[in-house]
Amino acid sequence: MSETEDLPQPDQLEGAPHPRETRHLFGQEQAEERFLEAFTSGRLHHAWLLTGPQGVGKATLAWRIARFLLATPEQEDDGLFGAPPPPTSLDIDPEHPVARRLQALSEPGLFVLRRPWDDRAKRLKQEITVDEARKLKGFFALSATDGGRRVVIVDAADELNTSAANAVLKLLEEPPDRAFLLLISHQPSRLLPTIRSRCRTLRCAPLAPETLQEALVAAGTELPEDTAALTALAGGSVGEAHRLLNEGGFSVYGAILRLFEGAPRIDRAMAMGFADKLGARGSDVPMAQVLHMLDLFLSRLARSGVLGPPDPEAAPGETALLSRLCPDARAARHWATLQQALGERTRHGVAVNLDPAALLLDTVLKINAGAEEVLPAPA
Repeated sequence: MSETEDLPQPDQLEGAPHPRETRHLFGQEQAEERFLEAFTSGRLHHAWLLTGPQGVGKATLAWRIARFLLATPEQEDDGLFGAPPPPTSLDIDPEHPVARRLQALSEPGLFVLRRPWDDRAKRLKQEITVDEARKLKGFFALSATDGGRRVVIVDAADELNTSAANAVLKLLEEPPDRAFLLLISHQPSRLLPTIRSRCRTLRCAPLAPETLQEALVAAGTELPEDTAALTALAGGSVGEAHRLLNEGGFSVYGAILRLFEGAPRIDRAMAMGFADKLGARGSDVPMAQVLHMLDLFLSRLARSGVLGPPDPEAAPGETALLSRLCPDARAARHWATLQQALGERTRHGVAVNLDPAALLLDTVLKINAGAEEVLPAPA
């Protein structure tokens, strides 16, 4: 498999190494052990669903499994000297021919199914199309000649359109000989139930704060002085930490806290300035990141009413603000309901190309109105 290297890759975070280039996987030892146990026991399933929050290492695990399956020879009979000891790790020498070919995207036994490039629009398509999925037929026809294992990575299965999902389902139902499918999914509940039922699941858990920092350092990321705030907002996700550092997430979250300090009587001029600045064309912060930080604020707000304010704070003043706006479980239910409603509203607004500044201002005002229902306005 090969591709034009100068095109953006849908399965790579900006500023982070590609998962195929990541040699060490942090924090997912249990998932690796489960796969190795299936391999060494001779009960290796042909399809695996790798689940967990976005950015915790699912793609890195998929590439490690693919490298392992393609580089590890088939188990033969014991022979004169007995069977070799079973592998205890998915590690493959980076100088191994398979590892080198995977690094160069030239391994004939691997196919990566992901969102294609749209030449007309000059951007990545929003979903994995059926035309991409149909390429699997040619891949299996060509790769069958060497008789070895074949591996397909679907990154991410959540992005398959209906026709592409049905094409993958057919492959899961009638897998070619020695074929293995690795489906990466951030939200497996959105997949076809028939796809889920035909896969074994490997769940990747959020990383502990110390492990998250180790993974970021290993990826060459320069950590901020306040690493506690980074890990608090990242939620155990390396990918989320990269977005916070590279897309202005920290500054946006701080601005959100300052904006709602006076809720339910926020400064309307400040609200309009917030929306106009971050919703402007060419803003340094992507619109998706701004909406995500507003959603994260509501999520942390709702949880604080049940579990208490988060520790550590993600920004100065967070504890006091969350305690005031969400003092109890009743308020937590209110904020959780509003979070869900606003999430659906903003997704629709983005889908129909609503003016970003108008969408942001509408969201801010609805959060402020939500505060009025929880506590009386200050005198």
